[in-house]
Amino acid sequence: MPEWLNDAVFYEIYPQSFYDSNGDGIGDIKGIIQKLDYVKGLGCNAIWLNPVYDSPFMDGGYDVRNYKQVAKRYGTNDDLVNLFNEAHKKGIKILLDLVPGHTSDTHEWFLNAKKAAENEYSNRYIFTKSVWDAPPQYRMMCGICERNGNYLVNYFSSQPALNYGFYEITHPEWQLPTDHPDCVATVEAIKDVMRFWLDKGADGFRVDMADSLVKNDDEKIATAKIWRGIRKMLDKEYPEAAMVSEWCSPERAINNAGFHMDFYLDHYGNGYSRLFRYGEWGNEAVFNPNGKGSIKAFAEEYLPAYEISKNNGYISFMTNNHDMPRVTAYLDKQAIKLVNAFIFTMPGVPFLYYGDEIGMKYQGDLVSKEGGFSRTGSRTPMQWTSGKNLGFSTGDETYLPVDKSTDAPTVENQINDSDSIYKVVTDMIALRHKYDDLHGNGELEFIYEDGKVPFAYRRGNLIMYFNPLAVESTMQTAYRGDVIYKIGNARFSDGKIIMSPQSFVMINIK
Repeated sequence: MPEWLNDAVFYEIYPQSFYDSNGDGIGDIKGIIQKLDYVKGLGCNAIWLNPVYDSPFMDGGYDVRNYKQVAKRYGTNDDLVNLFNEAHKKGIKILLDLVPGHTSDTHEWFLNAKKAAENEYSNRYIFTKSVWDAPPQYRMMCGICERNGNYLVNYFSSQPALNYGFYEITHPEWQLPTDHPDCVATVEAIKDVMRFWLDKGADGFRVDMADSLVKNDDEKIATAKIWRGIRKMLDKEYPEAAMVSEWCSPERAINNAGFHMDFYLDHYGNGYSRLFRYGEWGNEAVFNPNGKGSIKAFAEEYLPAYEISKNNGYISFMTNNHDMPRVTAYLDKQAIKLVNAFIFTMPGVPFLYYGDEIGMKYQGDLVSKEGGFSRTGSRTPMQWTSGKNLGFSTGDETYLPVDKSTDAPTVENQINDSDSIYKVVTDMIALRHKYDDLHGNGELEFIYEDGKVPFAYRRGNLIMYFNPLAVESTMQTAYRGDVIYKIGNARFSDGKIIMSPQSFVMINIK
């Protein structure tokens, strides 16, 4: 296990929307390099970089045309190596986004696989034996290539699924077992991609749709076996490299598959959702001030997952990501401050999505761009200054429109505002680095009275109290200590803590 993960705080960068260095309206790698000091100033010591590979961009770069080539709009391979080097000089790690489950339908592998004549790539993807064979339980593209067969896709029609085999074979005429040489070759091809970038200085990978490899594998037994093999390769050849999975099943992803981290994702009704987004526009979320949320419902899901995985890896909370509406669509400014206090004091390895530190808005009325659809509104340009294009680009037209509202938050107008989300985010990250009790995994005890709120949790000698409600609230507490940080106000009296509306208090009982 790479030791650096224990005190890691990641910053997710959507490259086309972060900073444009050449005025073409699209963010690029040189722009990221220019903003590394900003990332470091946040307290983030690691970056998750969304895909920068060559792509036709039918799905924002998650349709890879060439895994070993940087897309021209972002720069060159040398630019990416320079980013690795400059980040490392500043003590910042870089995880690339690995997309192992599918490629673009313009990838060289797939162009060969579509040919009628058999070749070394014929089984790199999953084709039926006949164009008339299209079982309805599979998502397939039919009749669009010279090869007599239909092929499986993982997501959009332009994303053919790579062939790692089938755990349960229901159509032996075209489904291969996972130990078939051609399926093993797919695994080796992905290992080759990983080695290519690790040798150039990457520090690991965030793995897209990590549970999607083997088909008919409901319990993910065969998929986990593949990832264990990849983890074995990393442990032997790149022991400091790390992987985080898009899985949202710590027992499977961490314990069974060998990932170092697993994202706690926004699946409706799960613990993450219940904290921040549950109900109609979040009206039953724990951090909604109307008080309908249940911390017990969250804890009963999260704690067993935490206990079973904490000795093997980290559960990762995120403020948002490129696939989710920004939390500004659901919660008010004060609630968002408490959300950040929670995320950066919980166990695991936290991820901060670009722009969340200044409270960027979710622009839900935008026309879909590059397969974004409802996700497009969370991918808009970073807002740096009050100048042209809010400081994102000097160009006349930007990849996506910037926030045109008069109260658009920017780094410029938030960084010195004592009442800003930025201040809470940077303060909490600094405290996380300062106190060992807030690092990675360790002691965690939830404290609540009736499953509702307010609530608290203890990590070592630190107690975090939260009152998300819009009214002053009281809870029993046996703890007293020095106040380290607070949002709002609180006082201790007769074995109780009385907290002002939407407040947070951290105390040290040492």
